[in-house]
Amino acid sequence: MKRALIACLIAGAAVLVTAAPAAAHNALISSDPKDKSSLEAGPSTVTLTFDQDVQGGQGINTISVVDAGGGHYEVAGDPTIKDNAVSAKVNALGKAGEYKIGYRILSADGHPVSGELTFTLTKDGTGTPTTPASANTATGDSGSSDGLPVWVWIVGAVVLLGGGVFFALRGGGTKA
Repeated sequence: MKRALIACLIAGAAVLVTAAPAAAHNALISSDPKDKSSLEAGPSTVTLTFDQDVQGGQGINTISVVDAGGGHYEVAGDPTIKDNAVSAKVNALGKAGEYKIGYRILSADGHPVSGELTFTLTKDGTGTPTTPASANTATGDSGSSDGLPVWVWIVGAVVLLGGGVFFALRGGGTKA
């Protein structure tokens, strides 16, 4: 029994030490408008450029433009995807102030990536906000998580490996 416990501890330590980091997901490398920029006139299009290609498909990727009061200015419909750039048309913005660009895209490795940028409109625009289809589109949050945390997989691997080592050392059963 003592040998099995030691074997399990060694196996668990080996799993933890050799666990590879999670595969890198897409990262935003540039945007138009730039994060924390000041603009006199609102953009007609928001373009986000990532370090890897973005997967396309209907209803998969979202970009939203929201004012300080929660009013939306993005044009309804799916953003346009070209390789690693995602673009969305934007209606004329309203009052001067801070605006947030929220996004949620499907990474090249199949994982969703979301984030938020801000910019300041320095002069009033002529637009009026619209009501979004979903209350969570400002941050691109659909209410689902990005998957299980890594520690769950590590614990599962340690338990499985430890159990296998325990039964292997136990000797396979009774003699006839």
